[in-house]
Parts: sequence; C-alpha cells; structure tokens
Amino acid sequence: MAEKATNPIPSVWARRQREPEQPVLSRDTIVREAIAMLDADGVEALSMRKLGARLNAGATSLYRHVATKDELIELAVDEVFGEIPVPDPSAADWRADVALTCESFRATTLRHRWLGSVIGQAGLVYLGPNLLTVSERMAALFSAAGFPEPSRAIDTLLSYVLGMSTTEAAFLTTVARSGDTEAEFIARLMPSTAEAVAGHDFLADAFAATAADAVANPAALRDQKFNYGLEVVLDGLALRLPR
Repeated sequence: MAEKATNPIPSVWARRQREPEQPVLSRDTIVREAIAMLDADGVEALSMRKLGARLNAGATSLYRHVATKDELIELAVDEVFGEIPVPDPSAADWRADVALTCESFRATTLRHRWLGSVIGQAGLVYLGPNLLTVSERMAALFSAAGFPEPSRAIDTLLSYVLGMSTTEAAFLTTVARSGDTEAEFIARLMPSTAEAVAGHDFLADAFAATAADAVANPAALRDQKFNYGLEVVLDGLALRLPR
C-alpha cells in the first residue's frame, strides 16, 4: 500500500532546519534585521526583497535560512518574547510577580508595536523556544500560587494584557505617523472629540474628567488605565483560589 501523502505543516517550528550554506548570513542576523525593519516601518513594509537589500544579500540567500515571510514573522515574534522576564515563583506575593510580568509584556508590545497585530496570525508561534519559556515560567507562578487551572488563568490574564497593549500600540503608531508628540496629537484632537461626545451624557462626563490629564501627561493616563484593568482582572482571578 502506498504511503499517504501529507502536506507539510506551515510553521518554522515544525520544519527540520538545514545547515546554513552561508555562515556569514545567519538566521539570527536575518531575524534581528527583520525586527529592526518591523519596528521602524511595520509589517506592511517588510519583504524578503527589502530585507535582502539591507543585508546585502539576495532574497534567494535568505530563503536558505528562512523559508517564507510568514516563518520570518514567527521567528521575530519569538525573538521579542525573549525580552519578557518572568520572576521565579513566590507564593508569598503572586500578584506582584504576575503584575511585573504583565507590565513587561505590555512594555515589549509598545517597543515592538507590530507584535500585537501578528501574534494571533503567526502560525504555530506558541512552539517557539522563548514563548515556551515565558509560558512555562508563568505556569509555575500560577501553580505556586495555588490556582487549580493555571493555564485558564493565564489565558484570561494575557487576553486582557494583549488586548489593551495592542490597542495602545496602534494609537501610538498613529501618533508617530502624525509627526506630533502624543500630547500635541491629543490637543489637536480635543475639539473633534468634544464635538463627537456632545449629547452623550456619560461619554461627555468621562471626557471632561480626563481631558486635562490626557494633554498634560498622556503616558501617565495610559499607565493608570492599564493598571486599573490589571488590578480588576487579578481581583477576579484571586476569587478562583481555593480558600
């Protein structure tokens, strides 16, 4: 009986890696340069041709190390996850350890503003070594705290962190493209926002309460919003701990 033909799994983590034919052009070098391009211009600007030009190498040379642009994105995502430290478990103060991890995750997403937009589309990115390390260490934190279902608690928490930081990163990208500082951009937007919320009582009150702070110190206001939501999520998760 003939063997059943199967299609290869489209992920860098599921494909056997070949020995590089050009030792000078390593996969690490390619990924680092790709991240620099992503940070500067976003996902839309990244192509194998442009990346090859920046590395003084043809696209064909890149394909010897990375099969597709999608694989390159997988590698880039995993590389930046290596920037997220997770503390060793401390049952005495699990909330502080988890909050520190979440703040680091958010900071990484804001440094690499393309991350949130691709992480849900980057193939089998969860199989990357750095992401696996972060996941394992977070599981250790929640297990040490006594959560009976640590993976579900982590999913809930990271859904909040990723959602908030992705929205925040998108806003900061818009600000950067405007050429203004964040405070200048918000100040220019104020008249249009005030006009838009007029007649919506709750929205108008909320706008009036935060307008001055939004212009005076927008970064601090973003921090406050993130930390408020994080505390709410942690409060809810704490209720799941066995009493």
